[in-house]
Amino acid sequence: MPSPQASVLNTPERRALRRFSLKLAALVRVCGVPYEFPVHTENISARGMFFYIDRFMSEGAQIEVMINFSSKVTMTLPIKVRFLGRVLRVEGRQRTERAGVAALIEEYDYLPIKEEPEPPVQTESLSFGPLTSSVVRAAEDQNSHLRQPA
Repeated sequence: MPSPQASVLNTPERRALRRFSLKLAALVRVCGVPYEFPVHTENISARGMFFYIDRFMSEGAQIEVMINFSSKVTMTLPIKVRFLGRVLRVEGRQRTERAGVAALIEEYDYLPIKEEPEPPVQTESLSFGPLTSSVVRAAEDQNSHLRQPA
């Protein structure tokens, strides 16, 4: 009788779309839970993703996953993507283990990335010296006829 491991290794690939091995930081929200959990993805495809999380997850749970894709990944501008989906499979359900979660992506949105404001430019007090001061005085004298009498 073949071992269960051998049958898994010989199972044909059922995925229709290519998976990308992307280890990215993400935040996961579970429907009904008021806070988010930090995770790292293992891989992502157009219709699903796999990540590990330090909490119990149940199959069928509705989730929201937020990922910032840097310009190194996108090869253009960085983007933030919000994925909505549900948990298809959970591996390693022991309390002492992280759970591996396979999730189906049902929809996604591109969100604007809040750019950090640039720090103000530090300017030093500039001294223009006597030549510039005399040019400014000459210009003031030349335009003195434009001033209203006090």
